[in-house]
Amino acid sequence: MAVDETASFTAHILSDDDAALDRLRSEPGVEFIDHSAKLVDDLRELHPAPDTELLDEPTRWAYYPWRRTVVAILGPNGFRAVRTDRNRNLITTEEQRRLANVRIGIAGLSVGHVIAHTLAAEGLCGALRLADFDHLELSNLNRVPATILDIGLNKAVVTARRIAELDPYLRVEVMASGVTAESLDDFLNGLDIVVEECDSLDVKVRIREAARERRLPVLMATSDRGLIDVERFDLEPRRPVIHGVLGGVDSAQLSALSQRDRIPYMLRHLDASRSSGRLTASLVEVGHTLSTWPQLAGEVALCATTVAEAARRIGLGEPLGSGQVRIDIGQALDEIAEPALCDNGPVDADSPPDVEEPSDTATAIAYAAVRAPSGGNSQPWEIETRADTVRIRLAPQYTSMMDVGFRGSAVAIGAAAFNTRVAAAKRGVLGSVDWTADGPALLEVTLRLDRGEDADLAELYEPMLRRETNRHQGNPEPIPTETIDSLHRWAAREGGGLHVLTARDDIGRAAKILASTDRLRFLTPRLHREMISEMRWPGDQPADSGIDVRGLELDAGDLAVMEILRRSDVMALLAQWGAGEALGDDVADRVRATSAVAVITTNGDQLIDYARGGSAAEAVWIVAQQHGLAVHPVSPVFLHAVHRHELSQLSPFFTRELIDLQSEFTELAGMRPDESLVLILRLAHAGPASARSRRRPIRRPG
Repeated sequence: MAVDETASFTAHILSDDDAALDRLRSEPGVEFIDHSAKLVDDLRELHPAPDTELLDEPTRWAYYPWRRTVVAILGPNGFRAVRTDRNRNLITTEEQRRLANVRIGIAGLSVGHVIAHTLAAEGLCGALRLADFDHLELSNLNRVPATILDIGLNKAVVTARRIAELDPYLRVEVMASGVTAESLDDFLNGLDIVVEECDSLDVKVRIREAARERRLPVLMATSDRGLIDVERFDLEPRRPVIHGVLGGVDSAQLSALSQRDRIPYMLRHLDASRSSGRLTASLVEVGHTLSTWPQLAGEVALCATTVAEAARRIGLGEPLGSGQVRIDIGQALDEIAEPALCDNGPVDADSPPDVEEPSDTATAIAYAAVRAPSGGNSQPWEIETRADTVRIRLAPQYTSMMDVGFRGSAVAIGAAAFNTRVAAAKRGVLGSVDWTADGPALLEVTLRLDRGEDADLAELYEPMLRRETNRHQGNPEPIPTETIDSLHRWAAREGGGLHVLTARDDIGRAAKILASTDRLRFLTPRLHREMISEMRWPGDQPADSGIDVRGLELDAGDLAVMEILRRSDVMALLAQWGAGEALGDDVADRVRATSAVAVITTNGDQLIDYARGGSAAEAVWIVAQQHGLAVHPVSPVFLHAVHRHELSQLSPFFTRELIDLQSEFTELAGMRPDESLVLILRLAHAGPASARSRRRPIRRPG
C-alpha cells in the first residue's frame, strides 16, 4: 500500500477526552507509552519552583502515525519548561520566549537535517519550514542521523519526523518538492531567517536574491574546515549576494551554464584556496574515483553548531556581521598544548612575623600601629615618628568605593591609634593624644610620649601583636557571659557602642542579610573589580598589602571556584539574569557557624566619630581573641554609607535593595537613630588563622 509520506511527519496532539484517543486504544497494533507521572515529577523539581498555573496544565497525548505509537506528554508550557531546562542559563528563559517567535526556513536537508535538529533541540525557533526534493539514500547515512528504516523517504520528511519525536509541539512545515523558481515565494513567505544548504549554485544564488528583496538574513555552512557564511540582508539590503565573489553573475546566468562552467564560480564561493587539502584533492577525483564530494558527520555537526549560534544571535538581536569565518578543528588540534597549571603553593601556618620589633621606642610604637586592621588591608595611613611623638595621618590615596567619605579609613586610623596607646602603655611612655580633623579627608592623631601608664592597656600588648583576621568557619559554641560583658566594657571605655547578636534566629537573619549584600557586591562592576583587586595570590604584587587568599581558609575546590568569582564577564551575566544567589552562600555559611555577631557603632557620623569607633572595634577584637575567640570582620556594602545617595553611588542598580537591607540590619542590631555602623565582627570558636596579613614598611627616624 502506498504511503503518503508528506502527510505523515507531524505528531497528532490529543487530550484525554478526545474521541480519537479512544479509537486508537481499540485499534490493534497501536502502542501506548505513559511516563506522565515521572514527567510531572520532573516539572515539580524545576528551580525555581513552577507556579500553580504551570503545574495545573493538563497532560496530553502525542500520536505518531509512522510509529503507530501514542506517548503521554506534558502540556505545551510544561513540556517546553522541562525540555529546555538544561539550556539555562546558556539560553535564559526570557531568551527562549523571544526565540519561540522566530521562524526559520531550511533549504537542503542533508547538512540541513542536523542544523534543523539542533535548532529545534536548543529551542531557537517557534516554527521550521523544511524544503528538499531528494530522498534519503544509504550513502547519506555517513552524515545524516537517520536510519536504514528511512531509506527512500523524502529527506525533509525524515527530518520533520525526527523533530516531531523530539518536540511534538514545534510547528514544522515540509516542502517535499524542494525550492524551485515556482515555489520560492512559498518557501520564503513569513520567515525571519533563511538557512541555505542546497547543492546547486544557481539555486543558492536565486534564494539569496529573493531573500535580499525581503530583507531576510541568510546563513550557510559547509562541511569543510567549519566554514560559516553569513549575509545580513536584513541590515544591508543592497549588499551583493555571496559577498560579490561571483563577479556580478546572477542566478539566471548561472542556470544557463553547464556544470563544468559553473565550477570556477563554485570554487570562488567556497574559497578553495582555504579549503582543506583532502577536500580540494578529492574535488579533482569527483566523477573519476569518487561519485561526489565527500562529507563527514563530525564536520556536519560542527556546521549545525555554528549555524545555530548565528541564528540565536540574529533571533535575539545580538551582534553578528556579514562575512565568512572558518572554525578549523584540525588546526586547533595541531596547536594543542598543555594547560596552564595554577599552583597556589602550600599554606604556611607558621609563617614568621613581618619584622622584628624595633628597640627604638617611637618606632616600636609605630610598628604596633601598623598592626591595626583596615578594609582590604589597604593600610590607609602615613606614620611619622620623632623622639617624643608618633603621628598617624589619613592617606586618601588608599581609598576605595567601600570607603565612603573616608569613614572606613577613619576607622582604621582609630584602630591604629588604639594600638599606639597600648604599646606606649606597655613601655610606660603613654602621653596625651591629640586629634585633628579638617575637611573631608584630613584626619590626624598625635600620640605624645611621656611617663604615663595604663595597666589595663599594657596587658593587651601581647594580645594586640597576635591579633589576626581568622576566617575559619569555626563552630557556634556559646560565649560565656563574662566574655560578652568584657567586650561591652572595652567598647564603652573607648567611646563606642556594642550590640551582640547571640540568639540563633537573630544570627540566621544576619546571615541572610549579609549574604544578600555580598551578592550585590559581586554583581556591581566597580565593587567587584575593587574586591578582586584586594586579593593576593602567591607571587602577586604588591605583597605587603591586600588579602592573602590563603588566609580565606578555603579548600582546594573553593580556591578553584575563586577563579570563577574573579571574572567580571560572569558577574555581569549573573546581574543581567537577576541571578547569583549562590554568591552569598560563603558568607551565609560562615555567619551561621558563629557564636555571636558583634556590631560596633559610634555616635555621630564625622570622621573623628568613626575614629573613636575604630578604637572601640580594635579593643573588642583584641579582647575577644584574648578570650579564645576567632574574629572575622564582615563588610556589607552599606557598612559606612550614611545617606541614601551614598548607597546609590555605591551600587546604582541595587540601591533600593541596599536601602532595605541596611534598614533591616540596623533594626536587627537594635541600633538607635543617632548611631552609625563602624564594624561587624563574626565571633566563633576556631583554630589559628592560616596566614597573617602583611604590612607595608614604615619610615624609620632619621
